[in-house]
Amino acid sequence: MSLMVTLARAEAVVAGRATPLATVRHRHLSDRPLVLVPMTAAGEAAAPLGALVGSDRDRPRLLVVPQPRDRDLRFAFLAELAAEVLPYVESYTEDGGTAEPPAADSGAEPAQEPCADAAQLLVPSRAGVEYVRLLGRSMRFRRAAEDDPAAPYPAPPRVPLLGRWLSHYGERARVPGAALLLSATELLARHWATGQSTVEDQHLGALLAWITDGAAAAERAESGRDADGQLLVPPADPATDPAFDNRLLAPAVARYDRARAGVDPAAARPAEDAVARLVESRLRPTWDAVWRSYDLLRALPPGAHVPGRWLGDRWSFTAHRDRLRAGEPPQPRRDDAVTAARKLAQRERALAELDAQEALDDPLTMAERRLAGQAFACRTEAVEMAYSEGRRPMPRPLVTVVTDDEPHLEEGARVYRALPGGKTQRALVAGYGGGRVTVQLQDGMGRSRAPAEGSVPEPGDRAVWTLFEHTARRGPALPEPEDTPWTHGSGSAAPLWETPDPMTAEDFL
Repeated sequence: MSLMVTLARAEAVVAGRATPLATVRHRHLSDRPLVLVPMTAAGEAAAPLGALVGSDRDRPRLLVVPQPRDRDLRFAFLAELAAEVLPYVESYTEDGGTAEPPAADSGAEPAQEPCADAAQLLVPSRAGVEYVRLLGRSMRFRRAAEDDPAAPYPAPPRVPLLGRWLSHYGERARVPGAALLLSATELLARHWATGQSTVEDQHLGALLAWITDGAAAAERAESGRDADGQLLVPPADPATDPAFDNRLLAPAVARYDRARAGVDPAAARPAEDAVARLVESRLRPTWDAVWRSYDLLRALPPGAHVPGRWLGDRWSFTAHRDRLRAGEPPQPRRDDAVTAARKLAQRERALAELDAQEALDDPLTMAERRLAGQAFACRTEAVEMAYSEGRRPMPRPLVTVVTDDEPHLEEGARVYRALPGGKTQRALVAGYGGGRVTVQLQDGMGRSRAPAEGSVPEPGDRAVWTLFEHTARRGPALPEPEDTPWTHGSGSAAPLWETPDPMTAEDFL
């Protein structure tokens, strides 16, 4: 946790209300997101108990598994979930009309055109993101009856397809700055600081209360209970409250089991409806809280670099759509060495670029970097024209600026500033001391002897120079999986212990 965030949390404690951490919204939010509020049975990671799902805040679809241990009921739940999610996702799979190049971390081919937009999923908390990933893993390897009639416990149609989409969304959520799958708690915690711990911030009701009503309301939302011992604000995680499980849910499920064992559909229906009402009573407050969070975040203006990151999400969405259309097999359980290395490099680049872009978009975030000595705000004091040596002298102006910050500078260090149009200008530190910094501009001035208009600061101009680069450097190219040795997971050569010894004359008597 940085010093600025710590200070913001301390101010929130004193004020009794959350403190803003950003002046802009750092993630893309769709005009029509699909909200998924899942609930799992206690004791099993991916055993669904119910869910509220939909893109209309006033008409969510309630899905319930009255007996989570019943495989048939769980498959019926997954089939209903696929019937709700897949039409929404597939409504975004049409080709777009732009031919912009894909982002470096998208995995798409340069000759493609991205979809005009991409489907976005919102869940209440970080645990909900992990649940989506686990749910996708549990479904994508299932065999449907039409694909393999001899498969034991065949999955309903389209369930494996939903698993592949959810797996992709869960994997994409691990890329810093990606917005295909977002959690409300992570979004709110990025833009507001509360007076509680980061673990407590995962309770959506308490976090939302800190922002809208204050600390007292947050305490009631986190721990307040009614006369029956039930939480006033149910937890927003897929897991449920033990008091709800033991006192309400378990007896209702037991009544459903007894009614179904009596082989009387008329008696089983009321018992199933009772379980559904209990599940909905826990899910509906969280559903409303997710949409209130959405409204709060949509009120913030988007950062300048948000559309560019969303373009990378669109390319990722398009690439996965094309893999499905090409009939490629499901994502493997474990990546080979080259794929894992590429994913790691991709996420490292995305994290470096996200940190830089958020600072460039947001004065509050840039203030944190200035306090750490990684940037400095300044006013241009003087400009002295100079040129490089060589057959074709190029402009290398010396710009002297005045700053009240204390950057960690040394002579010869590189500094960077943002130019209009998303370009970055580099400079070398030629001198530093007494609150004055002299930098020599290195690029961004055009190819002629006279610098392009606006590329050299004028006396009195204000700017922010950073010690960090605005774009991440790409690492060395990695070999293809078939070109790696078997010790690194190559699929082209079998391991020695799986290769039979060659037959010789000594093998025959």
